Amino acid sequence: MKILMVLTSHDQLGDTGRKTGFWLEELAAPFYTFEEAGAAITLASPKGGRPPLDPKSNELANQTDSTRRFEADEKAMAALSATLKLSDVVEADYDAVFYPGGHGPLWDLAEDPHSIRLIESFIVSNKPVALVCHAPGVLRHVCAPSGRPLVDGKKVTGFANSEEDAVGLTNVVPFLVEDELRAKGGVYSRGPDWGSYVVEDGLLITGQNPGSSPATARTLIDALGAGK
Repeated sequence: MKILMVLTSHDQLGDTGRKTGFWLEELAAPFYTFEEAGAAITLASPKGGRPPLDPKSNELANQTDSTRRFEADEKAMAALSATLKLSDVVEADYDAVFYPGGHGPLWDLAEDPHSIRLIESFIVSNKPVALVCHAPGVLRHVCAPSGRPLVDGKKVTGFANSEEDAVGLTNVVPFLVEDELRAKGGVYSRGPDWGSYVVEDGLLITGQNPGSSPATARTLIDALGAGK
């Protein structure tokens, strides 16, 4: 079982002068869920190399057992420092793909043609695609084989408008995940702010927020038939 994890390479939070990137818990918790299920994990990003970490995700209040474990794990940190360049990734080499969030993906992965084609190729090959928190926003330009938006008519979730408002970034992000999923025809639903909430519809698996990361990863493992 081979799982690809795709991280952002974008590190600027709009015009605020603040840094962003990927959210550590959304990488770390799924990483160990996959590892413990026996998966071989490959990390990739648009620029390759070490992707930017959202500094807020490593503040004390946001640290978890998984994030602390990841940062102390020399093998995991080495993999993070040497992510593959997304343009060099081939869908045929993997059984599934997982996108951690953080605000960064809204700027780069949402518009990245390599990411768009990659997700489309996984779907065409009948392989599951999982995304958590802000990462469902990268589906905005992804199409189904019919040419319609991939999320059109699909049950989905992602970072809620109320959650974005709570972190004070509603007017900073290039688009709101909830609004974009709805605009593309997604049948959006959500749980309570910051609670674990996952939606599965066919090959598409989406999680609402950082706290949904472990359950989103377990759902992907189940979809591969390795968690039963």
